[in-house]
Amino acid sequence: MNRAIAGLLLVLLIQAGIIAAVYWTEEDSRQQAVAQALAPFDMDSIDQVQIVDEYDNETVLKKAGDHWILPTLANLPANPDMVQKLLKGISAQNSWPIAQSIVARQRFQVADYHFQRSLTLSRAGEQLGTIYLGTSPGFRKVHARNSDQQAIYSISFNTFDAPAVRGAWLEPKLLQIRAPVSVTADSYSLNREGGSWLADTGRAPDERELQALLTALRTLQIDGVATSDRQRDLSEAEADLVLQVQSLAGATTLELFTLEQEHFILSSEYKLFFGLGAYDFDRLTGIDFRLISGEAAIQN
Repeated sequence: MNRAIAGLLLVLLIQAGIIAAVYWTEEDSRQQAVAQALAPFDMDSIDQVQIVDEYDNETVLKKAGDHWILPTLANLPANPDMVQKLLKGISAQNSWPIAQSIVARQRFQVADYHFQRSLTLSRAGEQLGTIYLGTSPGFRKVHARNSDQQAIYSISFNTFDAPAVRGAWLEPKLLQIRAPVSVTADSYSLNREGGSWLADTGRAPDERELQALLTALRTLQIDGVATSDRQRDLSEAEADLVLQVQSLAGATTLELFTLEQEHFILSSEYKLFFGLGAYDFDRLTGIDFRLISGEAAIQN
């Protein structure tokens, strides 16, 4: 009887030892995994991000001083809000790894040969690491893996916030004219003199029409870059509207085009045609020359 009890106790002790060993091993493994951040880099020191998608589209973001530019797109400025959102998104991981196997890499599309986005981060010409973004497990979530790690995480980010198309990163405020002092179109001309605006007719423009024009210039937003085919076609097209604007920053000519129901804009400051939304196009082309020149007010 005593031998039987002793045997049972020995079996229980062995089982408890096995359970404790397994638990401690798993817990230690989990602690090591979570301690290893997805992006263990100083984000403030990163000065280049190369983005590649599953269709082999590729773009590069490069830091120049305090600004981000697109070196493969004539060094045009990149949207700083998008860049910061990207860097913050991949560095703010604070969850447990959800998987670590090779099969999981394929299933969640975060393998080095099968991914939705590949983000290669560099500093001063030195490659720091690559983050793979894959499938989405839920709203505003995406699976992510560091190429140097096995752990796969679910982070708060959207894959479409890391496009590999260059034009998608372009600063939308690029062509805004914040302090115009003179605006000339085919049918009207305005000048700011002594704090007041006057038309070339010598009359004061309608205040609401004037503010509509100035607001349109100050808040103008472009929508990416026209395709190569569009660039060629637009270079041979006639503009719907030409605006010559003098501002505190200098003189700028804006040309607005419509091609196959799409709208575009060309600035004398740049060599490329940019996409333009219908709202901004209508705001600039829809100015009533009678109101802006002050003629309607006299007739009324």
